[in-house]
Amino acid sequence: MTVTVNPPPLDESLYSLDEEELAFFKSQTGIDDEAELKEHILAIQAKAYKVFPYTCIRRFMFTKLRVLRSPFFERSLQLAKDRKDAIFVDAGCNFGHDLRKVVSAGWPVENTVAFDLEQAFWDYGHELFRSTPEIFSAAFVAGDVFAPSMIMPRAPFYEEPRTPRPNLRSLTTSLTPLQGFVTAVHASAFFHLFDEKQQLQAAHQLATLLSPVPGSIIFGLHGGLPVKGIKATRFYDKNMFCHSPESWKELWDGQVFAKGTVRVEAVLRESQHFGDATTGEKFFFLVWCVTRL
Repeated sequence: MTVTVNPPPLDESLYSLDEEELAFFKSQTGIDDEAELKEHILAIQAKAYKVFPYTCIRRFMFTKLRVLRSPFFERSLQLAKDRKDAIFVDAGCNFGHDLRKVVSAGWPVENTVAFDLEQAFWDYGHELFRSTPEIFSAAFVAGDVFAPSMIMPRAPFYEEPRTPRPNLRSLTTSLTPLQGFVTAVHASAFFHLFDEKQQLQAAHQLATLLSPVPGSIIFGLHGGLPVKGIKATRFYDKNMFCHSPESWKELWDGQVFAKGTVRVEAVLRESQHFGDATTGEKFFFLVWCVTRL
């Protein structure tokens, strides 16, 4: 996420929900009237923006069901059906909208965990969706993915952990107890927040969470380019480092995981929403999945 010293004012014209997002927010909030729903979302946005004037909040990214944009979403849901007590982790969850969609699609809420920098993001999520920790009981941990206290640096697991599966409700300050136990990690609009070196470091950290059982996945989407490099973007206040499909595959298969122990699928998709019709600038999302073999 990117924050500015003098953030631009909120712009109501940026608000839009497609048919699926509208249906989701109606079902989750219990607000069926579209005008009332819009006012509710605008009110939460305004409150959060005063505390965290991030571009993603200003542009209503907390209403976009990014997980649905991934062709690997259904694959993740199948894992929940195939494996007893499969664990789902949502990285950089913001208000928890994607995780709520995952749960509504069938992943047992008691087997889900979300994390982001601030507890307040999760709290705003409860306010947005009119829920409580008792009503929506997914575990949440506030912390920095780069902090050793959050995720202890180590190599990925190539054999199943010998320790017992952790009680997800006991996770309050660290994700380290999850290392080697997670079936699916979702990380959308996450990696492009960091520079090239940090993206590799974040990948190393998330990889430690993933179970070595074949079929376990890390998947998501974020800004990409046909050839890796720096992209200037009007949506963020700094340049964005973007991997290409080829460099992203090389990062995971050989740098993060031992060569040949994962399958990496990565493709570019052009986004009409984030492109600039005035200048002709194109914006690409890198859509990807890393699967343990």
